[in-house]
Amino acid sequence: MLTEFRNEPVLDYSDPEDVRKFRAALDKVRAEAGQTLPLIIGGEKIYLDETFATVCPARPDEALAHFADGGVEHVDMAVAAAEEAFASWRLTPVGERARLLLRVAALMRDRRHELNALMSLEIGKAWSEADGETSEAIDFLEYYARQMLDLADRSDELTEWPGEQQTLNYIPLGVGAVIPPWNFPLAIGTGLLSATLVAGNTAVYKPAEQSPLLGWKVAEYFLECGLPAGVMNFVTGPGEVVGARMVEHPRTRFICFTGSRDVGVEIYEKAGRVLPGQPWLKRSILEMGGKDAVLVDETARLDQAAEGIVTSAFGYQGQKCSAGSRVIIVDDVYDELVPRILERAKSLRVGAPDEGPDVTVGPVIDPNQFDKVKSYLETGSDEGEVLLGGSPIETEEGGYFIQPTIFGEVPETARIAQEEIFGPVVALVRARDFEDALRIVNSTDYGLTGAVYSEDPGRLSRVRDDFHVGNLYINRKCTGAMVGVQPFGGFNMSGTDSKAGGPDYLTLFTQAKAIAQRL
Repeated sequence: MLTEFRNEPVLDYSDPEDVRKFRAALDKVRAEAGQTLPLIIGGEKIYLDETFATVCPARPDEALAHFADGGVEHVDMAVAAAEEAFASWRLTPVGERARLLLRVAALMRDRRHELNALMSLEIGKAWSEADGETSEAIDFLEYYARQMLDLADRSDELTEWPGEQQTLNYIPLGVGAVIPPWNFPLAIGTGLLSATLVAGNTAVYKPAEQSPLLGWKVAEYFLECGLPAGVMNFVTGPGEVVGARMVEHPRTRFICFTGSRDVGVEIYEKAGRVLPGQPWLKRSILEMGGKDAVLVDETARLDQAAEGIVTSAFGYQGQKCSAGSRVIIVDDVYDELVPRILERAKSLRVGAPDEGPDVTVGPVIDPNQFDKVKSYLETGSDEGEVLLGGSPIETEEGGYFIQPTIFGEVPETARIAQEEIFGPVVALVRARDFEDALRIVNSTDYGLTGAVYSEDPGRLSRVRDDFHVGNLYINRKCTGAMVGVQPFGGFNMSGTDSKAGGPDYLTLFTQAKAIAQRL
């Protein structure tokens, strides 16, 4: 009998022993750097002559590992292996599949410092942010194991009918294309993969090109804990080749993806086509980003608001789909709140995250993202007033560092107030009053997260209905959704509102089969 689900406690690295363990883990990760890692298809390791490197964004010359540069033929092999494995995996008892997830969770707990250290190196994540992600990965495993045990048989919820026995089972779909992002490769990679597998599906699993080593760790842990050959197939390579074939393959039954709006829209379109040899309509489970707003009115506790704004804007360099990248402030308190925001933002320390737990802002992920954010800095200088930052930071090692940047007096229609930047940049927008602020909040194509700081009960009641996002936070930051506490997913161009970490999420990975037997 499983205990009730509880979220995994996080570390804050205030304990010197935890700091020692983290630094030891950094040494271990560095000692293993440079190895070449294969594809895994049908349980076989496949090494290729063509490879690509995963590097440390704080020091791009530091290669952490080399990965096989897979192609269309490897995806076809992986789908065939997954389809063959599905024949037996779908019949594996739900309890056995759930126990597998619990074993992986225990392994991640045991190796959390190693995972945190790897995140600081491969994706530039601060220590506390890294441990939060490891905790979330563990939560997904523990939560979905319990959810699938509850979901598998819902026969007791059916209405009785004289002379018949009624059964309702949630059964797996088939082969899934699992495509996690680079910004939460451990947590979202684990979440997507664990949901796929615990439901009885098999997977072709492709990590992002920027974070394949963390993706490898997820795959490695599942295999180490006893996942049968072929149930999960690990394929690396360019998204436009490997990912595209995974989406278009006629034997792929569903796609679960987290990433950019442009790629998500393309996946949605391609998944809607029925190709020769495809006897189903593919299911798409998509999370595609946001342009998340923080609304502050004249009744708000301004110090509380300033703290939440800075945390949600600059946590992990703003490279979160939930980042509070625009702040809508009513005119009455704009001039009073802005200095408080600036004061807190100036205390942030920029640096390579492996330097120590006091580094709060690391590098952006790669040169493409670096150039993209730089272009928005130039745009923002024309659209608003530079209150803080506004420039890249040059380092001897060539790291991809951007100053935490705040633009003030930004028009609501400005590009930096409408487009997802995915960097340490926040736009401050002045609104006439609460009504005007709420209108501005809903003026983008996105609808993922948002926050409201207000002490007015009537307004708080109003935003529950009219602030159009999948995750609304009142008098707290708009990042940090917790598994089982705040099911996560958004509206409009933020995706299909899949509500990861929620009670109905696994229904997306299953199909309901009703059986009536005459007695």
